[in-house]
Amino acid sequence: MPVSPEPRLLIIVPAWNEQATVGAIVREINGVLPDADVVVVNDGSTDRTSELARQAGARVLDLPINLGVGGAMRAGYVMAHRQGYDYTVQLDADGQHDPAEVRMLLETMVAESADIVIGARFAGVGDYVVRGPRRWTMSILSTVLSRVTGTRLTDTTSGFKACGRSAIALFAANYPAEYLGDTIESLVIASRAGLTVRQVGVRMRPRAGGRPSHSPVKAAIFLGRALLALLVALSRPSEPIAAEGAVA
Repeated sequence: MPVSPEPRLLIIVPAWNEQATVGAIVREINGVLPDADVVVVNDGSTDRTSELARQAGARVLDLPINLGVGGAMRAGYVMAHRQGYDYTVQLDADGQHDPAEVRMLLETMVAESADIVIGARFAGVGDYVVRGPRRWTMSILSTVLSRVTGTRLTDTTSGFKACGRSAIALFAANYPAEYLGDTIESLVIASRAGLTVRQVGVRMRPRAGGRPSHSPVKAAIFLGRALLALLVALSRPSEPIAAEGAVA
């Protein structure tokens, strides 16, 4: 009787000028998840991100220009789809996502027959806190997207996300590169394609280096841009999307 092969897992690490942390993150992933493959999508970095990621043992996709997280992740999903991976997990290159929690996301996916599992920062685990306009915005987004996806979501802007085969195929062909599209609009796309979304609580670690993407000065701007991204996602006409379709 033939033995079923072990599921193949690809860890996708989008990175833009993360030379201070990317090497350590890749080595940590390899230590915690020795059976997983790691690809760092170098999003047009102008520092040594690509070089240090390779030295640490990762495969590297070098994008010629900076496309943003959405563009970098779509490149990772295309690779995962073409090479037949069963699961992907997005981990940020700044060290905030704990590789030790990857298995919990995958276990939740199997237990709840989900296509996508979000590692949620505001689900009763850890002490990560966001205040002011960003917190208000996240509450609004969570309320609306919980209705769209048909499940309770508390952290719809989390980049810590696991995907199964159907989601990988869908996102390889249909993954938005616009600001916050990789989180907000991707959930709308997944829901309209009939995929099941779930979440599990995770702990967020402090940044290991680099600069945060949002300063307090930009918090109010985040409010407007996030709500605009949501309106754009909801207003776009639904298109028949075959989750197992071919990638151009």
